[in-house]
Amino acid sequence: MLEKLFGSKTAERVLMYLFVFQEGYPTEISRIFSIPLNMIQKQLFKFEEGGMLVSRLRGKVRIYQWNPRYPFLNEVEKLLERNFEYLPEVIKERYYRQRTRPRRRDKK
Repeated sequence: MLEKLFGSKTAERVLMYLFVFQEGYPTEISRIFSIPLNMIQKQLFKFEEGGMLVSRLRGKVRIYQWNPRYPFLNEVEKLLERNFEYLPEVIKERYYRQRTRPRRRDKK
């Protein structure tokens, strides 16, 4: 719904992913949405350059999250929250509800 506002479907999906999970890395986002990795990286870089996101290295992986100092963060999050409310349940289940299994007790 917001692709016209953000400029592309990829930009909308990246922001929606970060809205739901609060942080993420490009390969994970690329895998979930089946979008080429370079397109995800370009969007994340663009948002980081604009000050909306910040990144840090965790080992060799660059993790992106919201920049708490971004002046319009509350407004962007409210817009994304409203968009999330109107998404069909099928889309929510497919992209935004990741199931993680607990580790076995004896597994190291």
